[in-house]
Amino acid sequence: MTDKKIMLGNEAIARGAYEAGVKVSAAYPGTPSTEISENIAKYKEIYSEWSPNEKVAAEVAAGASISGVRAMVSMKHVGLNVASDPLYTISYCGVNRGLVFVVADDPGLYSSQNEQDTRCIARAANVPVLEPSNSEEAKEFMKFAFDLSEKYDTPIILRTTTRLAHSQGLVELGERKELDDKEYERRPDKFVMMPNMAKKRHVFVEQRMKKMAEDACDFEINKAEYNDKSIGIITSGIPYQYVKETLPNASVLKLGLVHPLPKKLIEEFASKVDKLYIVEELEPVIEEQVKSWGIDAVGKEIFTLQGEYSANLLRKAILKQDLNIEEQKSVPARPPILCPGCPHRSVYTVLKKLGIHAAGDIGCYTLGAVAPLNVVDTTICMGASISSLHGMEKAKGKDYIRNWVAVIGDSTFMHTGVNSLINMVYNKSVGTVIILDNSTTAMTGHQDHAATGKTLMGEDTYMINIYALCKAIGIENVYEVDAFNIGEVENIVKREVQRDAVSVIITKAPCVLLKGNVFKYKCRENSEKCKKCGACLKPGCPAITKKCDGTIVIDDTMCNGCGLCMELCKFDAIEKVEV
Repeated sequence: MTDKKIMLGNEAIARGAYEAGVKVSAAYPGTPSTEISENIAKYKEIYSEWSPNEKVAAEVAAGASISGVRAMVSMKHVGLNVASDPLYTISYCGVNRGLVFVVADDPGLYSSQNEQDTRCIARAANVPVLEPSNSEEAKEFMKFAFDLSEKYDTPIILRTTTRLAHSQGLVELGERKELDDKEYERRPDKFVMMPNMAKKRHVFVEQRMKKMAEDACDFEINKAEYNDKSIGIITSGIPYQYVKETLPNASVLKLGLVHPLPKKLIEEFASKVDKLYIVEELEPVIEEQVKSWGIDAVGKEIFTLQGEYSANLLRKAILKQDLNIEEQKSVPARPPILCPGCPHRSVYTVLKKLGIHAAGDIGCYTLGAVAPLNVVDTTICMGASISSLHGMEKAKGKDYIRNWVAVIGDSTFMHTGVNSLINMVYNKSVGTVIILDNSTTAMTGHQDHAATGKTLMGEDTYMINIYALCKAIGIENVYEVDAFNIGEVENIVKREVQRDAVSVIITKAPCVLLKGNVFKYKCRENSEKCKKCGACLKPGCPAITKKCDGTIVIDDTMCNGCGLCMELCKFDAIEKVEV
C-alpha cells in the first residue's frame, strides 16, 4: 500500500529534496520559505545549515554541486536579491551535480517589504523556473528540477508562493534516490568566469535555454487540458487552482515550466481556443512573451498586478459576475504589535522619550514604526539601517544625526549588518548603532544563527561574540546593557548620540517566546494607587488595558513580568509578584 501524508507545501519541498538524493542544503530563514530547511534538517542524510545570508547560502550550495553532489538553497523572494550576484554567474558555470534554488514569492505582502516576481530575475539570469500548484507537485517538481539541472547543465529555480508554502495537500511518499558522488573534473573553462571563459559560456547558456524551450513542449509538467474551447486559459502555480474552481469546463494550458516557455505548445493551444486568457499573479511575465509572438490574449487588461488572486477575482474579471458579497460588519482594526514582554518595546520606549529617530531594519523590531511607539522612520532591506544612518551623516553632518540611531537585530546584524558597520568605521563616520540582541531570528520563528551557539542540525557550535566582533573591527565604544534596564539604556543613548565617533549599544534580553523561557513573575496593578496618568500605557503592551474609570488592568494570562510598566509608573501602582 502506498504511503501518503498530508503536508505543507514547504514540507513537501523538503521531502522532494530528500527523495531526489540531495546531500547539501543551505538557507537563511525568511517567511514564507523557512519551514523548508526546518523540515530538511529532519533528514539526517542531508547536511543542512543556516548560513549568515542568502549569498553565502547560494555559494555553499554551488560549491557542493561543483564537487559532485546534489545541492539546494532556499530563500524568500527578497533573499534572491542578496543571492543574485552568485546566481547570475552560476547560470554561466552550470553544474556538476544538480543545483536547485527554491525561492518563495509573497503575493499580497504578508511578511515582506515588496512583491517582486522571481520570474523576472530568472529571465534576466537565464535560469529556468518550475512552478508547482500543490503539495504533491511541490515534491515531484523538486525531483524533476534536479534531473533537468543535470540534463541541461544549469541551476534551476523552483518558484513557490506564500499560498503554496503554507497550504496542505496529500503527498505520496517515495524512496530516496541514492546517488554516487559525481567525480570532479578540473574545468577552468567552465567554473572560472574570467572574461574569455564567460564569453564562451554565455553562448552555451543561450543555446541551453533555446534547447530547453523546444524540449519543454513534451515535458509532462506542461499539460493541455481541452474541454470547452470557447475559453482557453494559460496559467501556472496556485492560480491554476482558482481557474479550475471558477471555470471547471474551460480549456486550460497548465505550465509547470514557466521559463523558458514552450512556444510551440502555446501556439498550438492558442490556435484551438476561441478566446485566450493568461492568468498569472504579479508581473505579466507569460503574457508579455505570448503577446510578443503575435498571439491575441487577454491578461493584465482585466487582472491586477498587485496581490494574490482568488476564485472571486476571476469570476468578476472573466465571467463579469456581480458577486454582491455582503460587506462584513465593521470591526476594530487589530494592527500588528510587539508581544507582551518584548525587549524591543523597552528600548523603543526610551528612544521615544528622548525624541530619537531610528533608521530601522528587517525583523520584529520594524513594528517600532507604528503607534504607539512611532520610533522607526525607515525600513529598506537587511542591513540597511546602519548604511542609511551612515548616508545621513555624510549628507548632513554629525550634528544632524544627534537625534538618530540605527536599530538592527542580532540575526540581521550577522546577515549584512556587519559589512555596513565596517563601512562606518572605514569611512570615518559618526553615529550610534543599537543591536537589539534577543538571541534568535525571532520574526521567522526562532531560528538559530551564527551568534546563538546552535546549528540548524541542533549541534553545539562556536557562538560568535557580537561585542568582541564590534571591538575587532575598530569600534572603541561598545556597550552591553540589559534591554529592560531603561535607566541605564537612557543614560548610554543620551551620551553616545553626542559622541564624535561610531558607537555600538548591544541591548540584551532573550525573545519572550523562546523555548525554555521561564517567567517567575507577573506584574499586578493596584487600582487604589493608580492615578490614571497613562504612563504605563505609552509603550502599547497588549497585556495592559484601561478600564472605563481610567484605571488600568493587567491581563494575568498575557503578562510575562518584564517590569517595563512598573518602571514607568511613578506612583507604585504596579508591582511584581511571584508566580
